[in-house]
Amino acid sequence: MEKTLEFPDLLRLIDERSIAFRAAVASAPGLEVPVPTCPGWTLFDLVRHLGEGRRKWAAIVAAGPAAAPPDTSVWGVPAAPQEREALLDWWSASARQLLDALRESGPDRGCWTWWATSQTPQTAGAAARHQLQEIAVHTYDAQITAGARQPLPEEVALDGVDEFLSTCCATTSAWPHEPATVDYHATEGGRWRLTLSADGAQAARIPGPGTTSAAAAGEVPDAADACLRGTAGELVLALHGRIPVDSLKADGDRRLFDRLLAWDPGE
Repeated sequence: MEKTLEFPDLLRLIDERSIAFRAAVASAPGLEVPVPTCPGWTLFDLVRHLGEGRRKWAAIVAAGPAAAPPDTSVWGVPAAPQEREALLDWWSASARQLLDALRESGPDRGCWTWWATSQTPQTAGAAARHQLQEIAVHTYDAQITAGARQPLPEEVALDGVDEFLSTCCATTSAWPHEPATVDYHATEGGRWRLTLSADGAQAARIPGPGTTSAAAAGEVPDAADACLRGTAGELVLALHGRIPVDSLKADGDRRLFDRLLAWDPGE
């Protein structure tokens, strides 16, 4: 993938994944069942978490540029109902609030985000991109719980690898180990490199062979210290801790993947 998803595509996919999430919750045996990929959570906890989070982000986007997110009183009501049909309606309303706020704002308007030191801008468009991945991964959680696991849609997954690396990994905080490079290769064709050093972590796409950007670069990048290979969906799930890195093909220094999972740039 050479480009990120356009804003209308992000809104379309947020809506699609929101509907898929509702369907998974509706088909589960009950709200009290545990979520295997979220230890300690029931399905009700998962729905409440995702719904409250989307209401919070709707308020964040609607507030525009700010030094901090809005107070809980702005987005924290009504509470998630305990009965399933009412909870499903509450979830759908939460997703609509987010989509309405994003449509009203447009992609270029600024807003508060927690990723101020990453490579991702603090805009409603970037928030939409991150929200898509949040909903997509939690839809996977709900589907696992319902016994109806499905792969992440390819366009969501390809953008998801790029979004995770540039938003959740990229930072100006110093990497506490020796400098290293880690590559991520998707079987669908996307390739990315994470460069780790005392200057922080920086993510970049690796141009594919034969592309205009590859020709402009004029050279093939040196081999990375470690490389993780799989489908884009598998890479996203591994990055979000839903499946073990060992379930994918890994080359080079495998310790780097453990160090990345354990690293908290905020410390």
